[in-house]
Amino acid sequence: MMAISAACLSQTHGQLSSDVVKTSKGDLEMFFVGHGTLMFKFNDLVIHIDPTMREADYATLPDADLILVTHQHGDHLDPTAINHILKSDTRVVMTQSCFDQFEDFEATVMSNNQMETILGVGIEAYPAYNIKHKRSNGEPYHPKGEGNAYLLSFGTTNVLIGGDTENVPELKALTDVKIAFLPMNLPYTMTPEMVADVALALRPAILYPYHYGNTDPEKLVELLKDEKDIEVRIRELQ
Repeated sequence: MMAISAACLSQTHGQLSSDVVKTSKGDLEMFFVGHGTLMFKFNDLVIHIDPTMREADYATLPDADLILVTHQHGDHLDPTAINHILKSDTRVVMTQSCFDQFEDFEATVMSNNQMETILGVGIEAYPAYNIKHKRSNGEPYHPKGEGNAYLLSFGTTNVLIGGDTENVPELKALTDVKIAFLPMNLPYTMTPEMVADVALALRPAILYPYHYGNTDPEKLVELLKDEKDIEVRIRELQ
């Protein structure tokens, strides 16, 4: 079992809680900004995931070495937040639908099933989409091919960032996922039962439900209470 410790980062807007995981290449500190928004520190790297001003004042947060954006919805893609943390050498990874919203912008556009290694971090993009939950016109909230889930490799520790998705077969087929962030809110992503279904396929050592809105995360804890090798960690990620 990986060693976990708690920490916090003090900012002018308050505090961000975090967990620290020891990897084969150094400590990975994961900050829980809110909803689907995260910040990682890995050795000297600062990695922002789906940064948005609705979750934090990004003028007060550390500049990014790497930014990852899962898809184009406003609670995941926020150009103002991105501009606050850009440096001249910041690497940005996003989908084509995100990139289309910028002008004169440099980014690595990743499609489903593509792989990159950036700043020593392995990045694999997988489909994130709806099968069951759809809009009134019959269109899924997240059509297949528009959004990415990212599997990040920090040494031998693989972290899955689910983005907005349901329990799709492409994610359930992944192996060697040590930490999983899986979305859990209706009608846009998964029910607790759907998250449990993915977790039982992946069997991560640590599972974080995130993006969970008004869904009670304790329902997921109850569903997985007998799975002693899956630790469900509840954080402020409504």
